[in-house]
Amino acid sequence: MELSYDEVRKIAELAKLDLTEDEVKLYAGQLSAVLGYFKRLQELDTSHIPPTASVLPLKNVLRPDHAQPALTPEQVVANAPDADDNQFRVNAVFGDE
Repeated sequence: MELSYDEVRKIAELAKLDLTEDEVKLYAGQLSAVLGYFKRLQELDTSHIPPTASVLPLKNVLRPDHAQPALTPEQVVANAPDADDNQFRVNAVFGDE
């Protein structure tokens, strides 16, 4: 399946990407190749393969949960781009407040 440049621009717009014309041409070819590979995979007969959630054995990879001393409010906001009185300051979400 060959993607047109307009289709690549639409995909980029949905992904909030600002692409140059050279990038549109490059990605059109790359995405078309990926879609062609998926088309080949869809032609395989998988009717004899049972559905599976994972090909890997289930294993818990989380570390044990141990209580640690809490951070101080000063430590919490130490790297914040904007803070006031140990609170994060963010732009208003609703309206101009």
